[in-house]
Amino acid sequence: MIDNKDKDYWENRWQNADTSWDIGFASPAIVKYMETYSNKDATILIAGCGNAYEAEFLLNKGFTNITLIDIAPNAVKILTKKFNQNNEINVLCGDFFSHQGKYDLMIEQTFFCAINPNLRPEYVSKSHELLSENGKIIGLMFNTHFNHDGPPFGGSVNEYEALFQDFFIIEKMVACYNSIPPRQGREVFVELIKK
Repeated sequence: MIDNKDKDYWENRWQNADTSWDIGFASPAIVKYMETYSNKDATILIAGCGNAYEAEFLLNKGFTNITLIDIAPNAVKILTKKFNQNNEINVLCGDFFSHQGKYDLMIEQTFFCAINPNLRPEYVSKSHELLSENGKIIGLMFNTHFNHDGPPFGGSVNEYEALFQDFFIIEKMVACYNSIPPRQGREVFVELIKK
C-alpha cells in the first residue's frame, strides 16, 4: 500500500505542474502493440495513468472498457474532465495496491518506475490478482539504473525476470526499438502472461 507521504509527493507534483515524465502523447511502443490487439471489449487497466494518452489512443481505436487509476486527486480531476463524455473510460482516484477488479490487460507506462522498489514484489502479486486467466501486463520498464534517489527508479532485465518469473510467463522482455529519443536504449518492452 502506498503511504500518505507518497500520495502527497505525487499530488504536489501535479499541483505544481511538475510532470516531467509526461511525453505528451501515447508511447509508440504501446501504440504499436495495441494496434495488433484485436479484442476491443477487453477490460484494460492503466495504473498511475497520469494524463492517460494511451487511453485516448485506445478510445480512438474503438476499445470500450478502460479503467484509469491514479493516486493524485489533481490528476484524477483533470482526467475526469477530459473523459467526462466517454462511458468507455472509468476514472478512479485510489491506490493501485488496494484496488479491486478483474482485467484482461494491464498497460505499464511509468507506473512501475514511480513506485518504491521495495513495493515491486507487491506490484507483481497485486497485478497477478487483478488479471483474469491468461491476462497480460504489456508496456515499458527502464533497463537502466539512475544516479538519484528517484523516482523514477530503474532496474535491469535480470532483476525483472527474477521478480516476475514465479507469477508470469515472460513472453517478451526485450530492448525497446521504438522508445522516445530521451529514453532510447534505456527501456525494455514487456509482455507478461499470468500463470
